[in-house]
Amino acid sequence: MAIHSCRIAVISVFFGLAGVSSAAAEDLVFMLDNQSSSAVAEFYASPANVEDWEDDILGTDTLASGAATRVTIADGRSQCVYDLKFVFKDGSDLEEDEIDLCDTGSYTITD
Repeated sequence: MAIHSCRIAVISVFFGLAGVSSAAAEDLVFMLDNQSSSAVAEFYASPANVEDWEDDILGTDTLASGAATRVTIADGRSQCVYDLKFVFKDGSDLEEDEIDLCDTGSYTITD
């Protein structure tokens, strides 16, 4: 009887872990294309239901006018709709609300 109980426990743990891994969110990957006339100095993306901005995705990098880059958001969420904020080298900024990045697979910044 002890072997049977042990086998049930192992099967339960296996299926429990399988459920955890399948429920884990995948990274959100999309192309960011800067077709504006100014370089982007800072880029923020936060889930649409979050009040505060997440960290600057570009860090110390900039995205030149006419350039594109692949962006990966690995925040552990299974979210597609994000608010986006761009701060340009000239000090101006642009906010775009509720962009479905899963649906589009890319986002183009324009003037």
